[in-house]
Amino acid sequence: MHDSADLLTAWNSFYVLIGSSAGALTGLMFVVISLVSDGRQGSSEAGVSTFSTPTVVHFSCALFVAALMSAPFHSLEPIAIILAILGAYGIFASARIGLRTAKLETYRPDLEDWTWHVVLPLVAYATIFGGALALQAAPTQALYAPAAAVTLLIFIGIHNAWDVVTFIATGKIEALPDSPADTGAVQVERTALPEPDPNAPKTSA
Repeated sequence: MHDSADLLTAWNSFYVLIGSSAGALTGLMFVVISLVSDGRQGSSEAGVSTFSTPTVVHFSCALFVAALMSAPFHSLEPIAIILAILGAYGIFASARIGLRTAKLETYRPDLEDWTWHVVLPLVAYATIFGGALALQAAPTQALYAPAAAVTLLIFIGIHNAWDVVTFIATGKIEALPDSPADTGAVQVERTALPEPDPNAPKTSA
């Protein structure tokens, strides 16, 4: 029989580090969102909800898990229940982000986007859910699952925030149309032939 307090105390320093990092990075995301709005006034709501909002959620989940694992629980049962709910929510949210990513019309995601914005978050939240299910049966080993998951979420958030900043800094955001209709308009404008000038002098063959 393992003592819950002793098991959680062993992770205190780790979760203090995770919590402080997640809190600072969450604040940094507000700066990133400000850069998005300043860099392009007509930023797509779908793009923000797909690439920026989930990053804030990842940092917030890491901060929440750090607070949860630092709380003075006398039993692992409430922790297991809360982690299971959080993991299930994360799996659902990641699947929803995947659907949004597939439906983007003004930007075509590449393999890196799918990996960092959909696949890895899904792995992280599935790890939290699996660790919660095993927490009662094998607590010493199962505690490594949420620790690994929140570490992964931190690095996912760092990568995705940097990805957004570099996307703005390189000017790629300016090349995106505000809507699919604008994309068609740009194509038509580029392929239209110039009208002949009636005042231009005629040349003989």
